Order: sequence, then structure tokens, then C-alpha cells
Amino acid sequence: MRHVDVLVVGAGPAGLALAAWLGAGGVHRVEVLEREQEAGGVPRHCRRRRFDGPGVARLHIEAALRAGATVRTGVTALGWSGPLGLDTVGPAGPETITATAVVLATGARERPCSARLVAGTRPAGVFTTGELQQAVHLYGQYIGSRAVVVGAEDVSYAAVDTLLSAGVDVVAMATDLMCHQGARLKALNSRLRQGIPLFTDTTVTGLRGRGRLSGVALRHRDGRATTLACDTVVFTGDFVPDHELARRGGLDLDTGTRGPAVDGALRTSREGVFAVGNVLHAVESAAAVAREGVRAAFHVRDHLAGAPWSPTVPLLVAPPLRWVAPNRLAPPMTYDRFVLRTTEFLAVPVLTVTQDGRVLHRQRLPGTAVPNRRVSLGGHWAGAVDPAGGPVRVTAR
Repeated sequence: MRHVDVLVVGAGPAGLALAAWLGAGGVHRVEVLEREQEAGGVPRHCRRRRFDGPGVARLHIEAALRAGATVRTGVTALGWSGPLGLDTVGPAGPETITATAVVLATGARERPCSARLVAGTRPAGVFTTGELQQAVHLYGQYIGSRAVVVGAEDVSYAAVDTLLSAGVDVVAMATDLMCHQGARLKALNSRLRQGIPLFTDTTVTGLRGRGRLSGVALRHRDGRATTLACDTVVFTGDFVPDHELARRGGLDLDTGTRGPAVDGALRTSREGVFAVGNVLHAVESAAAVAREGVRAAFHVRDHLAGAPWSPTVPLLVAPPLRWVAPNRLAPPMTYDRFVLRTTEFLAVPVLTVTQDGRVLHRQRLPGTAVPNRRVSLGGHWAGAVDPAGGPVRVTAR
């Protein structure tokens, strides 16, 4: 058993950026644990136009090491030992590490085919985006010759880029929504010019083939059923947070994000435990979560200096809004912005924030709120929240 000042679980952009800024700010014993054999998170195997993922990962790793943080790979946090201790196992065997502050930066993952309840066997050729990128960019594995991509958001187009770079013919994209959700319209138009059809209002109902995938069964909203011949299918999007450690520790989980509930200082329901990155809001870009890691570093440093752990007021959303982050409000009520997601396409919606029937803020969004894409809500109204009042609610119409 040993003690450190700050123990960070997860060596992706959020955890590494936080460690770098803590070290640069004078915190001496900062340790980052990563269960993978290499640090850097998802950017290690993410390559696309104008984004050198491995280069971004190296920059974050080098910054953390220069600041004096210790980055340990191949180490898994198994569970909690007391309020601020973690039982771990790594190359040197089991170990218990206690800390003055613990930061969960465990990220998120895509739900695999089995979790989406798609019928059929489990033949070779079935991937998530992360599995595909690792197979292509890290291991140089053979993927297939004809692929279908399930999803039509930014991550889906990244999967298309990866498939094309591996010499795979993308025969179609399919989404159960009414249209694509990608912000990269130029990339979308480029794909369409290459002859990749996009099937909207379409659900994958089954996988065909034994041993190797031979096709996917599709059902269109009008009732038509078709089968596309392919030897590869990539299920994209549908992210869930890696919240197992938070759940084992009894931390409050937000029902919308399914990650730890946090306030604007990234504080969880347990004093001394913070959470940062895509474990809170699956899923944001590497740059966005790194900025959040920097912001969290200042609050962690305040905690080390003795700042109080304030009680919070819940921040809730109503359908068709899916979730909001941060989702707790604590004094001092100073927030730059909140990130939301919607389950429906909302044309020029008005967001309304209320507490106990009192309107705190109204904001009209300039365009259409799109599922699987960020919706931003300004946070200057947070100072009007009554700390002794009921939950604050956000609605959209």
C-alpha cells in the first residue's frame, strides 16, 4: 500500500491533460493508471483527414511526463479500498493505492452488436468503430472486401474513412433516423459522390452467415425488408460510459448520461473523487475532453488546498432532450456552458430553464438540434439558482 496526491484512472486526452496541468501547477505526486499497454486513449488508433490521432496522443503523453506525472500502463483498477483507495493489478502484481484526490477518466465505449440485440450468429467480420480502427491502424489486420456501416454520425464517417484506407468497398450506410447526423457535410457529400448510398429510417435486423459474415438483413420503416451482401459490418456510435468503477464505488450515476453525476467543478457525489472526459458525456472530441481535463485540474488543486465539497442541486432534462452535463449545480454557481443531447431533430428550438416554476433562462438555438451531436446551453443563469430549492429542469420546444 502506498499514497499519492492525485490518482488518475485512464490515460486518454482528458486524464493526461489533467495530469500535465496538475504537475505544472506544483502538485508533485500525480499518478495515471492505464489498463491498455500504451497510453493515449482512442487517438492512438484514430487517423483521418487533418487529424493525426497518434501524434495527438504522443503530445499529451509527453506533456504529462514533462510535468512530472507518473504514467503506468497495463494496470487495471479492480475496485475500491476505502473512500479514496483503489485496488489495482499490473505487471508487478496486486497493489493498493490511496490518494488525496481520485480522478475517473475512464472514457466510453461503443455498444457491440450483441448489446444491440441484432439476431443471427456471431460470424467474423463484425466490428465496432474502435475495433475497426485498432485492427487497421495498430495491427494491420485484413478487414474484408465489402462493408456496411451502421450509423450516420461523425463517428460513422470516420469508420468509412478507415475502411476506404484499408481498401474495403463500402456498399452502404444505414441509420434508423430520418437523415444523417454528421457535421462533416463535405465528407458526406464526398462519400455520396463515391456512390455510397445512405439508407435512412432503416434498422439492421439480422446478420447472415456462419464462420464469416455474408450479409446483413435490413428493415425499412415502410415495411420493406432487404438483405445486403457483405463480409464486414461496422456498428458505430451508441456510446456508453465506462462507469463500472464509479458504480462499484457507489457514486451517484446520472440517469441520462449513465456516467457519474458531477457539478461544474467535476466533483462526484463522493468527497475527493472527480470525473472528467467521456465517462461523463459520451462522446466528445479529444480536444474537448482535454480542455475539460485542464479545467478539472484547477478544481482538483483547490480540493488539495482544502476547498469545501459543497452540496448540489440536480439538473434534469425532459424529453425529447436525452441528457445534460454537468448535471449537478453547486455554489459558487459559475458555469460557462452545458452540453446536451436530443433524441429528435428539433428545428430552431427554445431551451427553457426553470426551478420550482420560476423561469431562470430562455435560449433559442440558431439552427436544428440533431441527435448524436452536441447542443450547447449557456451557463450564465446558474447564479440565479436557489441552493435550497428543488431540481432545476431544462425543456425544449
